[in-house]
Amino acid sequence: MDRTSIDWTGAMPAITTPFTASGAVDHDGLAANIRRLMAAGATGFVSAGCTGEFWSLTEKERSAIYKTSASTIGDKGAKIVGAAAITPAAVLEALHAAREAGCDAGLVMPPYFAHLTDREIIRHYELVAADAPLPIMLYNIPGNAGNALTPDIVDVLADLDPVVAIKESSGDWINFHKTLNIASDRIKVFCGPSSTIGVPAMLAGCDGLVDCFPNVWTGCIDMWSLFKDGQIETAWDYQARAQALTDLFVSGGRTLYPATKAAMDHLGYPGGGTPRAPLQPLEGTPLQELLQGLERILGRKSSRGLSRTTTLELEGSTTQWTSVSKDAPQS
Repeated sequence: MDRTSIDWTGAMPAITTPFTASGAVDHDGLAANIRRLMAAGATGFVSAGCTGEFWSLTEKERSAIYKTSASTIGDKGAKIVGAAAITPAAVLEALHAAREAGCDAGLVMPPYFAHLTDREIIRHYELVAADAPLPIMLYNIPGNAGNALTPDIVDVLADLDPVVAIKESSGDWINFHKTLNIASDRIKVFCGPSSTIGVPAMLAGCDGLVDCFPNVWTGCIDMWSLFKDGQIETAWDYQARAQALTDLFVSGGRTLYPATKAAMDHLGYPGGGTPRAPLQPLEGTPLQELLQGLERILGRKSSRGLSRTTTLELEGSTTQWTSVSKDAPQS
């Protein structure tokens, strides 16, 4: 298998995992969020990944999320699910569950917590690849995993038979661009933090965008179609708005995943709710400033009865694609 084995392209949201008041997975909310984003133009989804709080899920919960995601998406988009684990055996167990659920591929990050050498990272993927029942999308997110897929490592992994793509979420433009140059002849390269570098990544020739921000603002989906339609200036305007959201979500005592869910709740979207511990819901000043920022950036207080605006003021946005803040989200 290689990049020609799949037809994935476009904007594919990394979706949240909603929970009920009792703490169980809210499968109705999960499915409703998927349907909303499909209607907005999403070409595929990543479920049970970092945005989906995979670390808080039991194996049984994760398998159930795979099934809900696959059945909801059907044949209307790529069905990619997080298969993160520390050992090759645990990754393979997740991949088998994903295949049984009807998913198309597993998103596989390097082992986390344990600090590994390049040789150990490569060996991990070799052991997974030897028995993988599904295609693999590599996942470079060193801010979460603690181990990075450097371009040199990706150059080796791109030759493994089940590897067909990579979600490059380092937030480092140099790393992204080198990975694109070194591996895009063999595997598809998707830009992870498209909220900060989506347009530059598209200009460079990436195959698609995978990001958490469509959960809050479907303009991150529109950015792909605008670019493909040749509306580059408008796509840059959307990029600026996405960068402003990035700044808002990771500043002022806020972190990405609780801020995402709080924003979804405020805007009246399914799929939000309370994050699982150790994450905590926003409250007090961080929450109030988030809501004020959403009104400033998106030009609305909630989704009910209001249309999306096309102009806004972006005072206070400091992120630039050429120099991504160290606090920029990795989704």
